[in-house]
Amino acid sequence: CIKCRLYSTRHSVVFGEGNKDSMLLIIGEAPGYEEDMQGRPFVGEAGKLLTKMLNAIDINRENVFITNVLKCRPPENRDPRPDEIFSCSPILNEQINIIKPKVILTLGRYSSNYILKTNKGITELRGKLYEMKDYIVVPTFHPAALLRNGSLKKLAWIDLQILRDVLREKGFYK
Repeated sequence: CIKCRLYSTRHSVVFGEGNKDSMLLIIGEAPGYEEDMQGRPFVGEAGKLLTKMLNAIDINRENVFITNVLKCRPPENRDPRPDEIFSCSPILNEQINIIKPKVILTLGRYSSNYILKTNKGITELRGKLYEMKDYIVVPTFHPAALLRNGSLKKLAWIDLQILRDVLREKGFYK
């Protein structure tokens, strides 16, 4: 998007990666430093934790599609701004249209708010699933938040179990 190119010519555009035919789409907030350097989503410390989280419910990272609301790292790694989310939203919407997920796992407040069209905090949103017209949404904490506050990991584990159960119902597991 145009906003990405305004920041710096050194920034990578991180569209996402994974199985475009997956029934599970994972959406984070924005690329961090490592993602910006490598041009891939969730490859830093938060990405390593996300991979462990998925493995804990028998999901290989390669079997899902992972992206972010923003496609470029915000300056100084700050939170996404509304104008940036608006600017990147056509790309994310097109990704959803192409992938046609049955389930979306949102990581953190910004992706959860965008997908669920709300302004509620992630603590209020998590712990439940939301049936939308075309898919089910399971919000949870961003792995970076879990790295900062380990006490949230127990709550995230509950969310992962909700995700696992809904994926079983949808036939994700053989």
